[in-house]
Amino acid sequence: MLKTFLAGAGALALAAVANAESYAIQAGHLIVDAAQPARGNSTVIVESGRIARIDSGFTAPPGAIVVDERARTVMPGMTDVHVHLTQTAGTPWYQSFTQKYSNPYGTTLGLTHALEMARAGFTTVRDLGGDTSSVIAVRDAVGEGRFPGPRIKVSGNPLSIIGGHADAATGLPPELAAAVDDAHLSPSVCTGVEECQKAVRRLAAAGVDVIKIMATGGVLDPGARGLEQHFTDAEMKGIVDMAHASGLKVAAHAHGTRGILGATLAGVDSIEHGTFIDQAGANAMKARGTYYSATLMAFSGVQGLIGTGKLPPESEAKAKQTFAVWGKGLNLAYRTGVKIALGTDSAVAPHSQANKELELMVSKGGMTPRAALIAATKGGPDLLGIGGETGTLDPGKSADLIAVAGDPLVDPTAVQRIDYVMVEGRPIPMKGQ
Repeated sequence: MLKTFLAGAGALALAAVANAESYAIQAGHLIVDAAQPARGNSTVIVESGRIARIDSGFTAPPGAIVVDERARTVMPGMTDVHVHLTQTAGTPWYQSFTQKYSNPYGTTLGLTHALEMARAGFTTVRDLGGDTSSVIAVRDAVGEGRFPGPRIKVSGNPLSIIGGHADAATGLPPELAAAVDDAHLSPSVCTGVEECQKAVRRLAAAGVDVIKIMATGGVLDPGARGLEQHFTDAEMKGIVDMAHASGLKVAAHAHGTRGILGATLAGVDSIEHGTFIDQAGANAMKARGTYYSATLMAFSGVQGLIGTGKLPPESEAKAKQTFAVWGKGLNLAYRTGVKIALGTDSAVAPHSQANKELELMVSKGGMTPRAALIAATKGGPDLLGIGGETGTLDPGKSADLIAVAGDPLVDPTAVQRIDYVMVEGRPIPMKGQ
């Protein structure tokens, strides 16, 4: 017991020392703010985990650890507002019902995938759906410096209707569905305004950072109820009102047209996926300042599962509906002036490939490289309410930065070539180090 305690104390001490170090990060090309012109040769001075100042040219203050990125672009770290850290890409839909998978095991997966996300250039991620205790454990362990990874925000178990996208009993034979219900494996399934508000209160008490609601059906569940609105308008408004009263924002998984509009009018803070959004939905989102997260990487992830037997037939049918409009929802939202934040739904596609989302936002969604980079660096922090802490490299902010080969303001694939990552003043160990 004493040995375990000392090991943990040692890890925290090392994290504290790393955070207290001073760094001089020399950049041949510097993006302080993706919305502003880039700078030439510069040095970012980091002290006690924060950006102290930015020097012109290459400097090396006494005592500072020099990081040579003179051949690369240094920029703010990216934020992914839609990930699933405790799940792994390419696994069969029934994996969570096998003996191997447990909540403690999911926590270990979460720590592994958190490091993968950081190495992919993400200094902040938001986990939108996992066992509440597991994702909170991952968030806190990484946040305390026990394990390397990005800043993490979590929703815990998503709210779902009976038979909805986050009901573990969906699509199971009656006997198994009854056993799942008896075991309370879907703790946030609710019916009616009062019951749903009670579920929000429980999640808030558990310490989550955001509430996620399954406003419509989903592609990957084995149910056959389609992709349209699930919760009633009254239920969604009750959920949002209670979440906001608890100081929590609401993210709405929403594919179908009616569900997108209904969730927006109920007051959610972001629409996730938004696959079949129409002009009325886009107009409502713009009017209310609702964020749109397209999760385009999820389409590529599902595409690779078609025909493998890893998806139930109902999911394959729903997936084929979505492929026909891949990226069109993002393009409509972008042209309408809706606020955009980068989200990937990583775990559908590998976490290590999340940085490919930027390229898809340009090629599939029709965004300019600069607009996509703004969404990747500033959109997420603004949505999460931490724009004063991260998203740009202004002095005083957290030292969340990455170095890439190329210029992401003109080439969105540049963020796929990561050389260096720092989260809150702590360098992330890269592969081979």
